[in-house]
Amino acid sequence: MKLSKLLNSVKVIQVIGNPEQKEVSGITIDSRNASAGSIFFAIKGEKLDGHNFISEVLNRGVSAVVMQNPKAVPDQLFAHSGAVKIVVEESRKSLAEFSNVFYGEPSKKLKLYGITGTKGKTTTAFYVKNVFQQAGYKTGLLGTIANYIGEKEVKTMLTTPQSNEINSLLAQMISDGCTHCVMEVSSHALDLHRVDYLNFAGAIFTNITSDHMDYHKTFDHYFASKKILFDNIGSNGKVIFNAEDKSGEKIVRDSAGRKYSYGTSDKTDYTITNLKFDLDGTNFDLTHSGHEFHLSTTLVGHFNAFNAASAFALAVAEGVDAETAAEGIKNTPQVPGRFEIIPVKNKRVIVDYSHTSDSLKQALLAVRHIVGNERPVYTVFGCGGDRDRTKRPVMGDIAASMSDRVYITSDNPRTEDPFFIIDEILKGIKTNNYRVIENREDAIRAAIFESEDDAVILVAGKGHENYQEINGVRKHFSDKEISEKYLIEWAK
Repeated sequence: MKLSKLLNSVKVIQVIGNPEQKEVSGITIDSRNASAGSIFFAIKGEKLDGHNFISEVLNRGVSAVVMQNPKAVPDQLFAHSGAVKIVVEESRKSLAEFSNVFYGEPSKKLKLYGITGTKGKTTTAFYVKNVFQQAGYKTGLLGTIANYIGEKEVKTMLTTPQSNEINSLLAQMISDGCTHCVMEVSSHALDLHRVDYLNFAGAIFTNITSDHMDYHKTFDHYFASKKILFDNIGSNGKVIFNAEDKSGEKIVRDSAGRKYSYGTSDKTDYTITNLKFDLDGTNFDLTHSGHEFHLSTTLVGHFNAFNAASAFALAVAEGVDAETAAEGIKNTPQVPGRFEIIPVKNKRVIVDYSHTSDSLKQALLAVRHIVGNERPVYTVFGCGGDRDRTKRPVMGDIAASMSDRVYITSDNPRTEDPFFIIDEILKGIKTNNYRVIENREDAIRAAIFESEDDAVILVAGKGHENYQEINGVRKHFSDKEISEKYLIEWAK
């Protein structure tokens, strides 16, 4: 694409150079990926400022640089390299706008659905993807665990990728024949303009509790960031929301889309009744417009009934036959690291991504609902470093008060001292039923070998993650693999 053609469709403050002579082959915010023909966007981040890398990318032969600080480098450097200098009001917003145009507005060429909330995004996305595939639509997914173009997996680092990656992936999906796509939409992505200019056909709100306070600082800001998704749904869009969450109606209030509620109240559009679950799965009835549907899923927990109900509601609102939607829910596979049960003999390890105070509480409530006081419950958990510190003592209190025994360990300490994090967790514990084992593998092994033969052990926090980050270095580590290893060893 000619740079001049691209510039005709976007908003800029100033252009210096000759865009007529420049071809654009790609868009990047990473100076290491900049090359001849690409546009480099200088993004000012929390740790790095892309404006500091402009000289480097000019030497790499980029076609243009988009920047919000026009004085970052002398114009002579642009003249010398022949690159075009493009000044904009805010680089992040412009990245989304340029990417949308460059990749041919791909979100308008398929049905794009966004899912946001503190918990349940990943599982709900898997349900939605499976239901639409059951209905015969080739469906993509952008999410925490991985991105999928149909059944082809593309690894990911962020819950919601940067806007240039999103539009590139959507364009690939269209090229590969996808007609639908479901996307997990994080509060960071909404606040940082990663999903600006996308055309969402519908959206689901799962729930909202305090999270990411290291970034948002206040719950009001976190809520306002999540609300952006629903405010941008057009009149033809579908909005599915959890009416049982106290913020549900408020977060979708200003949306122009057609709204559908779900929950256990008979005042909801999709009413959940007869909810039952055990270690083998979850069953419930869902009533809509006078019709009752029985839904079952191999995924365990009352929260998975809510996740499944929202996916069912979206699909039916979009014209999918209810029986087909129910079948899609039924055959949705286990989502990695989401209340994933590993059985050996009569002992059970549950690997779960519960890394907030509320998600840990909900996971333990689900365990207690299943086993009551008939089987001992052990919990292994830690808290991530360089993240919200306020949840640490709260999670300590929840784990200790709801478990028979707790092993407090490291999660991803990142650049923090793991023992400092553990000390903050201990401040919330009022009982003496805990043991500190900083090494996470040792903690999981101890919980398995020191627990009763019929124990249920919740290994919480990392879920699907296959790494542990210590002092900024990531090394391979999987809660599931470690649990399986020591369960087998214990059973010998």
